[in-house]
Amino acid sequence: MRFFIFIVTFVAGLALSQGQEDFLAKQYFAEGDFERAVVFYEKLATKNPRRPDYVQGLVQCYQQLQRYADADAFLDKLLQLPRPHPNLYIEKGYNRALQDFPEEANALYDRALEGIDENPNFGYALGYQFQKYGLLDWAIAAYKRSMELNPALDYNVQLARIYGEQGNVEKMYRAYLDLISNGKTSRSNVLRSISEFISENAEDPNNLALKQVLLEKAQGTPDLVWNELLSWLFVQQQQYGSAFRQEKAIFKRTDGATIQRLENLAETALETGDTEMAKAIFEYVEENAVDNGTRLEAQLNLQDIALLDAGPKELQAIGERYGQLVERYGYGVGTLQLQVAYANFLAFRKDQPKPAAQLLKNSLDLPLNPRGMAFIKLALGDILVYDKKFNEALIYFSQVQQRLKNDVLGQNARYKVAETSFYKGDFKWALTQLKVLRGSTSQLIANDAMQLSLLISDNSLEDSTQTALKKYARADFLAYQKKDREAIAALEDILQQHKGEKIEDEALLKQAQLLEAQGKYAEAELNYRKITEFFGDGILADDAFFALGELYRKVLDQPEKAKAQYEKIIYNYQDSYYFPQARKQFRKLRGDAIN
Repeated sequence: MRFFIFIVTFVAGLALSQGQEDFLAKQYFAEGDFERAVVFYEKLATKNPRRPDYVQGLVQCYQQLQRYADADAFLDKLLQLPRPHPNLYIEKGYNRALQDFPEEANALYDRALEGIDENPNFGYALGYQFQKYGLLDWAIAAYKRSMELNPALDYNVQLARIYGEQGNVEKMYRAYLDLISNGKTSRSNVLRSISEFISENAEDPNNLALKQVLLEKAQGTPDLVWNELLSWLFVQQQQYGSAFRQEKAIFKRTDGATIQRLENLAETALETGDTEMAKAIFEYVEENAVDNGTRLEAQLNLQDIALLDAGPKELQAIGERYGQLVERYGYGVGTLQLQVAYANFLAFRKDQPKPAAQLLKNSLDLPLNPRGMAFIKLALGDILVYDKKFNEALIYFSQVQQRLKNDVLGQNARYKVAETSFYKGDFKWALTQLKVLRGSTSQLIANDAMQLSLLISDNSLEDSTQTALKKYARADFLAYQKKDREAIAALEDILQQHKGEKIEDEALLKQAQLLEAQGKYAEAELNYRKITEFFGDGILADDAFFALGELYRKVLDQPEKAKAQYEKIIYNYQDSYYFPQARKQFRKLRGDAIN
């Protein structure tokens, strides 16, 4: 028994000792203390000559210390063992290359590749080792030879990445697309990798190369995947007309099963400002949809597009169209979006809040589920706010907030409570609601809550009467009612009567946004610049820099000026809500490929 305990204790001691040596070897190596690391790696490699991590650790220590002869001697000793792993020839070859013996190194690399002839499964380890040392052509040779000898092996992912590193994008594309053809990986994984090499510029050589490869694939095999990938490419290039042609082909070949793809394309075109193409796609969806829900959704989107630049005559026609839609689809649980859209049109565009509110109150009598009820109550509350019926609106918002506490709809309702309280001058209650919303799961709601909270608190400390804040709340409410001219005038009064007060940068920003919406870009630019120059340390500086960047990029076509604004955010406002967007746009303007 004592002997058994002695053996167990002895073995445990050996294991503990080796564990400590392993830890110390890696620790010293990580710290760059190769003189100490090599001592422990020599012990470990002697005890475990077939452990790749110990072998490589020791060889790398020798190389860092320029003890190349010791590395050669150690590797030669391992190569004399029975059935040495082919990786050792790569290690020996790389060591000879470091000593400026390229011919010997190449001969050893060839010898490593011969190991694949004996066992094709060696291909991955050898290819990986070649990649590790930047020997990309040799890595390609290893992967290809393995696949030739054993077609069941697939190293196209590795090959694609190597081609990308080499800048051979066409070969990279072909390797990735072969993976899709063979069902070896998901399309999303491939697109994630390919998108790093694609830009918005349709004439970029990388974009042209992918387009050519996809067209060849489409001609060679009539698989829908090639149409889908071509459509994806055209969307990246914002060529929505070309994407539309591909999507129509897909739609026809799937007997209408892919209409959701067309809807998504139209929404993307609309979001990026291509309203004409969005309109054409929604019209196509309307004509070809087989179910009323999809058709109605397309028709409502077409109404929204028509409203973008609608004058009095157009508003009359749009109103008649809403009436036709109501007559056709009726008032029911399945047409809530129509009811809300029509009510919003009556209130916010025709200044008829009373019939609009009544329409939605009638909708509340429908057999709605909790989310449908919340959807209607939030819309109804918005219209009541427009009509200055603040207390009634607060009742509906509070009901949603209580019913759906942990839902985004509930958080949105709480924000509307705060916003409505702000409009009516109840700043204390608004602040109470906003403090809760700072931790909202919706980043947009949390950011809006933070902005409004700071606006109230900052402008309540110095002015106990809150005169300027009340004026701002009135101007903000006019903007909510879409009475932009009156709102701009009210903000101008603040700027003239309350110079030097904390409210000034808020008034400048709000006025700039309204001026920009009216197409008064020079005046908007001036306001934004005033904020960046005179309130650079304020909480709205990043908002102004980003707004300027977007104005220069989207409207004024001054990319260099836009890039300068985004750069300010990148270097000075890393915690800004706009930081990710600013970085993305900056890289695009600089010419980087963006995922």
